[in-house]
Amino acid sequence: MRVAHAASILSLLIAPLFSTAQCAASSPVVSQIDKIMQTRSSAGDFSGAVLVGRRGQILYQHAFGFANLEWNVPNDLQTKFEIGSMTKQFTALLVLQLVDEGKIRLDGHLADYLPYYRKDTGSRVTISELLSHTSGIPNFVEDPGFLDGPASRVRYTVEEFVRKYCSGDLQFEPGTRFTYSNSGYFLLGAILEQVSGKSYEQLLRDRIFSPLGMNDSGYTHAETVIAHRAAGYERSDTGLRNARYYDMSIPFAAGALYSTVGDLYLWDQALYTERVLPARLRDLLFRPNLENYGYGWGILIPKAGSPYAGESIPMHGGAIFGFQSVIERIPQHKELIVLLDNTDSPKLLDIALEIRSALAEHP
Repeated sequence: MRVAHAASILSLLIAPLFSTAQCAASSPVVSQIDKIMQTRSSAGDFSGAVLVGRRGQILYQHAFGFANLEWNVPNDLQTKFEIGSMTKQFTALLVLQLVDEGKIRLDGHLADYLPYYRKDTGSRVTISELLSHTSGIPNFVEDPGFLDGPASRVRYTVEEFVRKYCSGDLQFEPGTRFTYSNSGYFLLGAILEQVSGKSYEQLLRDRIFSPLGMNDSGYTHAETVIAHRAAGYERSDTGLRNARYYDMSIPFAAGALYSTVGDLYLWDQALYTERVLPARLRDLLFRPNLENYGYGWGILIPKAGSPYAGESIPMHGGAIFGFQSVIERIPQHKELIVLLDNTDSPKLLDIALEIRSALAEHP
């Protein structure tokens, strides 16, 4: 799937540009970021929207490529992209909100909150271990043939999916190893619904999106008409093609959200405050556990010689059929990088590194 697309498609991806950012010539850092993005777009490495922030201001925001290739509808700054596993940071925050309210304990066990879960393993796995990918519960996307087979196109209730795909035997003793598991975050969504009596979608809307004014973010429904939604595209040896269909009951709390670069900027700014969570719990999101993973956030610590060497950079990527996403926060400088792409581009981390280098070069 990681192959270059045809020249005819590439020519479509590099043409349009929409922005409400400052003029690219207004500062050296903005000019450099713009050059990076124009070059990457021209090379066919990026089709989507980008936002770079610093100290409470948006330095740069642009859109490239097409939201719909078949109708030549361009991406713009209002385009809504599926964000895949970036969803996990929102799930983690909801869990910590219920921890703050005394409804969930981080050292409580899976079986304490999900009565239909198997007791032999559910009594051994804690909420903290689910949040930090140290539970040992197998990742359902690694089941042979699951993603490419008919199982990924079936609609499930939460309980049905938990029983069928998130209840396998533990791969290791909980808390002893890090293994990324979408199953763990699906289970956290199930727990949120069980404990609150509300749907995961309603919890997101009531507790995060509405309070923060994130009016262009939500839970993806394939059948719903969502204004300004981008179509997703996958690479093949003949060029880009429409992304495969999958039912959104499957990614659920592990990867079912859509958003815009502007809404993710609001999210970033809120995380410097206590608007959605007290600091003592908010900071747990970014406290490294095994393999430098916090709760819903990976913690990047650049090596010596790299931009921001030794600093902690909370970040996460997302990949879901036809979409890629990356968010990086640089808290010591209050900087933010968001890249949302409606292709399965393999280059977003490289682009983020180039932007981070430009920010470090022009503090």
